[in-house]
Amino acid sequence: MLATPFLAGLGLRFERFEPDDVVLRLAFRPELTNDGQRYHGGVVAAVMDTAGAAAAWSNHDPARGTRAATVAMTVQYVGSAAGQDLVCAARTIRRVRELIFTEIHATDPGGNPVAHGVQTYRIA
Repeated sequence: MLATPFLAGLGLRFERFEPDDVVLRLAFRPELTNDGQRYHGGVVAAVMDTAGAAAAWSNHDPARGTRAATVAMTVQYVGSAAGQDLVCAARTIRRVRELIFTEIHATDPGGNPVAHGVQTYRIA
């Protein structure tokens, strides 16, 4: 997953990859910001989307399918991780047939909130 060109360019790394429970970290880089300090909202959303997808895959049986996509995601931005790494924790809330529902929290390394999201992911 992290080897895809876009994600590889971000330089994400897993801090935890357990069934239905994933934590990703994005190392701070000024080129990912609006002002040299605060992440562009699209960067935050991309990392959150990736964390949610990883949580969906983390406990998935590939025999049930491998074609996947985000169906929907909402993000509420509530803070910033100014000049700091971004940490995204995602957990699977429910699995129903092909749909997986995840919840994602983005914080700075100290746990201060940056954004909260919910995602619907499909693997078929």
